[in-house]
Amino acid sequence: MEVSQKHFRKREAILSCLQSTRAHPSAEALYARLKPEIPDLSLATVYRNLNFFKKQGLAVCVANVDGTERFDADTHPHVHFICQDCGSVIDLDEMAIPDSLRAAAESCSGGSVIDCQMNFTGRCRNCL
Repeated sequence: MEVSQKHFRKREAILSCLQSTRAHPSAEALYARLKPEIPDLSLATVYRNLNFFKKQGLAVCVANVDGTERFDADTHPHVHFICQDCGSVIDLDEMAIPDSLRAAAESCSGGSVIDCQMNFTGRCRNCL
């Protein structure tokens, strides 16, 4: 199926919006941010493109916060902190996922680890 120029522009805008933030937005947040500049954008289009980005390895769903998927364009393995009160999802750049954890997971499962996401849940400093 060929993607029309109009659909391509929407796809590019959604990806650019996701890549420009570290807030780990939901589809609804991306939609709200883009709707004023793309009046014919639909929420279904945002969801469809987020699924496309996940399949292409351009985005990941890092968490489900209060029943809503939250997305990240930073697809390298890294650690997140999720606030159970305000729902913020914060990158913990100072923390690395050790290779020993990957090796332990492979040893325990007998399989091969392709990806790793690590999330901590608690209360952020603003909610404490």
